[in-house]
Amino acid sequence: MTYPFSAVVGMDDMRLALLLNAVSPAVGGVLVRGEKGTAKSTAVRALAAVLPPVAVVPGCGFACDPAAPDPACPDGPHEPTVDGPVRPARLVELPVGASEDRVVGSLDLERALTEGVKAFEPGLLAAAHRGVLYVDEVNLLHDHLVDLLLDAAAMGTAYVEREGISVRHAARFLLVGTMNPEEGELRPQLLDRFGLTVEVAAPRDPAERAEVVRRRFASDADPAGFAAAWSAEEGGLATRIADARARLPHVVLSDAALQQVTAVCAAFDVDGLRADLVTARAAIAHAAWCGRVEVTEDDVRVAARLALPHRRRRNPFDAPGLDEETLEQALSDSRPDDDPDPDGDGPDGDGPDGGPPEGGPPQGQSGHFGPSSEEDGGGGGEPTMAPRGEGGGHADACPRTGPGRGRSIGDVPGPAARGAGHRRGRGRPAVARPVRARAGRRLHAPERQRHEAAPGLHRPGRCAAPAGARPHRPGPAARPRGPAAVRGGGP
Repeated sequence: MTYPFSAVVGMDDMRLALLLNAVSPAVGGVLVRGEKGTAKSTAVRALAAVLPPVAVVPGCGFACDPAAPDPACPDGPHEPTVDGPVRPARLVELPVGASEDRVVGSLDLERALTEGVKAFEPGLLAAAHRGVLYVDEVNLLHDHLVDLLLDAAAMGTAYVEREGISVRHAARFLLVGTMNPEEGELRPQLLDRFGLTVEVAAPRDPAERAEVVRRRFASDADPAGFAAAWSAEEGGLATRIADARARLPHVVLSDAALQQVTAVCAAFDVDGLRADLVTARAAIAHAAWCGRVEVTEDDVRVAARLALPHRRRRNPFDAPGLDEETLEQALSDSRPDDDPDPDGDGPDGDGPDGGPPEGGPPQGQSGHFGPSSEEDGGGGGEPTMAPRGEGGGHADACPRTGPGRGRSIGDVPGPAARGAGHRRGRGRPAVARPVRARAGRRLHAPERQRHEAAPGLHRPGRCAAPAGARPHRPGPAARPRGPAAVRGGGP
């Protein structure tokens, strides 16, 4: 008599992960990590009792389904039929010291010696087909055996090439591994192959611990009576699993739910796309388990908590975990925006008609968006855009006087203020921004004329060259013209 699955106290995440894989074995199995004495093996062994019974082909050593037998079954071919013997789902345990030929199968030596024929003897993978394959202390198992198990669980098929035998048979099973992290970790490549992972620990509540001890004592004193007391809960759990399996093909994963799955996986920066596939399958299984036919955000949240902790990038000695704030933020960012913008902003989003935003200009731009009304003769509602390269990137450094000269230091001079010293730009617009004149820079003709006309209006240190600076070269108008002015300084 095994301990009833329904009688396990607490361990909600572990029980949910096992049930989701029971609903959909395509999720990829469960890895249960926890300290010693936390009922890991007890819960896994109790799971097989609540799985729906399976119908098998009589005399088939590979547990073929009579309604849809495997066409490549080594004991086949089998004729499809609706009738067949029904037996409970098997729980196959793989010991740590198992050999490779015992896992995958080998040559049947008895038939080879007595009958002189080559025959295949099925291994544990064939025995676990349509059942549960349990590996205790999976972190202590040889790596090549773990590779064989994970490959068969992922593909649903086992390939055997040994002793001159080439066999392929179906191997669809629920893979469950348990381990104690104190005894060592799995390689990241193998850890990623498990669909879901959960961390278990002993409860710290004295009342909950007392209930665990009480039930354990009752089971040890009368195993049959204790199992009978929980038979109603076990029957209801088995019925719910069967209903969820029947509902699973009808569950719809919408584009919005798939977008949430991929957004969450991208937010945690997981490697590869296996995390997206496992999370989507677990979300579909959770929706079927809850009686829904469409995946919701809650299904994605539950699936991500079980499928991503062991896949996130972390340091080698960090324990698996998941940041709840990152998860909620990723789900919130991927929600579809159904409500339109009530403000009715324009195409640029700055104002109702696409103009400048209310409350002043953006930070880092001048307060003027166009020429004044005195200069262009009308209201300047459009921003003044100076082509890049005009004026050599320099703006007026000094305030102008007189009517119509109300610009600030950061304004770009208009066409009337540009002199011959400004070369024609390339036609690429540049937003007007405040540019301070550097001390000692060479002034262009219009600026030099303003300096000469009103020298008292300019601040020292802002427009005037500092002491010791190289004097300005005279412009073309100030150079002497005549025979003495010969280029190069010759006679």
